[in-house]
Amino acid sequence: MKTRPELTENNRILIIDDNTTIHDDFRKILGGSTEAVAALDDVLADVFGETHRKGVKINFQIDSAYQGQEGLAMVERSLEENYPYAMAFVDMRMPPGWDGVETITRVWAKDPCIQICICTAYSDYSWQEIVTKLGNSDRLVILKKPFDSIEVLQLAHAMTKKWMVTIQAGQKLEDLNRLVQAQTYELKENNEKLTAEMAERELAREALKNSEERLSKAFEACPLPIAILRFHDHACVQINQAFLDATGYDRLEMVGNSLWKAGLGMESRTLLEVMGQLAQGTAVLRQECRIVTKGGEERTALLWMEPFELATGPHLLAIVQDVSEQEVLETRLRHAQKVETVGHLAAGIAHDLNNLLTVILGYSSFQLGKPGLDNVLKDQISEIQSAGQRAAALTRQLLAFSRKQVMQKRAVSLSGVVNNVQAMLRRLVPENITLVFGHPAELPLILADVCNLEQVIVNLVVNARDAMPAGGTLSICTGVAQISAAQATRHMEAREGNFVTLSVTDTGEGMSAETLAQIFEPFFTTKEVGKGTGMGLATVSGIINQHEGWIEVSSTRDKGTTFRVFIPVTERPEELTPKQIPSAPRRGNKETILLVEDDDTVRALARKMLQAAGYRVMEASDGPMAVATWRGFNERVDLLITDMVMPGGLSGSDVAERFHADRPEGKILYSSGYSVDLFGGDHSLLEGVNYLPKPYFAEELIEAVARACSGPSVPASPAESVVSC
Repeated sequence: MKTRPELTENNRILIIDDNTTIHDDFRKILGGSTEAVAALDDVLADVFGETHRKGVKINFQIDSAYQGQEGLAMVERSLEENYPYAMAFVDMRMPPGWDGVETITRVWAKDPCIQICICTAYSDYSWQEIVTKLGNSDRLVILKKPFDSIEVLQLAHAMTKKWMVTIQAGQKLEDLNRLVQAQTYELKENNEKLTAEMAERELAREALKNSEERLSKAFEACPLPIAILRFHDHACVQINQAFLDATGYDRLEMVGNSLWKAGLGMESRTLLEVMGQLAQGTAVLRQECRIVTKGGEERTALLWMEPFELATGPHLLAIVQDVSEQEVLETRLRHAQKVETVGHLAAGIAHDLNNLLTVILGYSSFQLGKPGLDNVLKDQISEIQSAGQRAAALTRQLLAFSRKQVMQKRAVSLSGVVNNVQAMLRRLVPENITLVFGHPAELPLILADVCNLEQVIVNLVVNARDAMPAGGTLSICTGVAQISAAQATRHMEAREGNFVTLSVTDTGEGMSAETLAQIFEPFFTTKEVGKGTGMGLATVSGIINQHEGWIEVSSTRDKGTTFRVFIPVTERPEELTPKQIPSAPRRGNKETILLVEDDDTVRALARKMLQAAGYRVMEASDGPMAVATWRGFNERVDLLITDMVMPGGLSGSDVAERFHADRPEGKILYSSGYSVDLFGGDHSLLEGVNYLPKPYFAEELIEAVARACSGPSVPASPAESVVSC
């Protein structure tokens, strides 16, 4: 990799934003605008108490990228040219590609020195989520749109200067390290000469004795296992307490014996290579090995061995580091990253499938509703509809796994949820399995979606049932757990606090370690072909994660398995089950509806169904077109139906907010293949109230529209969700 250039200044700036107007604004501000520079001079004069300050014009070199991928390519090219960017202004939302967070993550992976300014009017991420994803970095600031020219100039001046100071400081540090190394080497040579001279004198022997005493104490107190070995046979001469604690041997059992017979283990071929390397006087660094305890337990470790001289001859210094826990954490992290990646893929697939299934189920229900349909054709369309419903159920599982489904949470008792499904569970379990329930009547409340919790219980019970083909006992228990900081380290997603637990235990076949490592991955199943989709436990994992909890699994071959779910306790009071809204008439009365949907086939289907039900329909394929449509329409618009995620720079919530401002009497109905938290987490979309999930039948669309048109308008403000009905 090329070294950083020797620069006295670097004013190269990259703008990454999908809006060309933003690029023009930055060029006007940073391109040396006289008014902007003069304004900045006035501010600086006020800050530093100067009566007059003449600005020095800095010419920033500004490059533009309109998507995250393009921006990353330009950063890579700048590094290859050995002329990197000092800073980048990055937009948070850049459909249809990477958003700002992913773009910044990838840019920093290539150039960790670049200073970043996030430009946003609002964000899909809270500040805490941004910090979680990008880290608490001093290279990151946020610029709120619309931005002030002075603020932009200040940031550009300050962050390009900071980049240069950081680079220069790094170069100074490298120079200082080289100087320290040279001086260290010189000091080492002088120390060796002094030691040789002292060894020839009687006074040196006393000093050496004191020195050895100090080294011996440090050797014994070191927390890492350390041993001094004879060079020719690797027998232990001296060993510290940490080594004894790690292996379980006592000092007499190890001193005089080879370290490879008591304490350490290694593959025979690798051990021969290590011995040959040491015989040539070459140090062994970070060699993988095993700590073998007296009881036979093995732990993963790294080994350093360095030849050195003592008065009695050549010896070896062996230092061992136990990395078993680090290895487990790395494995968990890799698994979490893999699951997150698959989750993003699953959400995208489910969203696209829901659009296709909306067309399939919508047209099939539309045709089935026609009178006088031929029976054969009716049966065939019914089969199409049935297959579409099965596919829709699978997409719902994908959404649950990817944590993109709409949640309708309320404060409930987990014991009450278990009671509600007891009768159904008894029907699912055959007579050769004994079903045991154990849950206290009084449990702390949790904030949960009841339907999703019931799905978790059913999925876990079905898995337990299938693991006991010959019968057994299946126990379903609830309880309370107070997790301490020490206990939270046992699971990567665990944390300190109070939790309600759900345990499902079977006495079945159990699982191997290899199977346990994969059970929550989508489409992984141990069942025969045709007897499982592999989405059951993946769905359970997604649902529990959406409830801010986690799952722990323990299993022993031929002895059974226990799944233990942890969900945080809530302080909210218990809420009653929401009342069902009565069905509205299916026919319209020439009400005017504005349909905003970017998928052409879904939009065409919805238009036909609405027109057939007696509504007047206007269409728009994106947000800007929708705004132009109602502003150019002089008559009343009764209802806005909008998709939630669309191209064109305006989301469903943006369109709804502008619609409500222009047409406060109009109603609003959302529809989407999956839900995005557009309202900051304080408001939820309610299915059957202001949200119609895809895919939907013709009658579901008509009922939702009739209900929305007959319901009251809900006032909206920037701090409130834009909902109607």
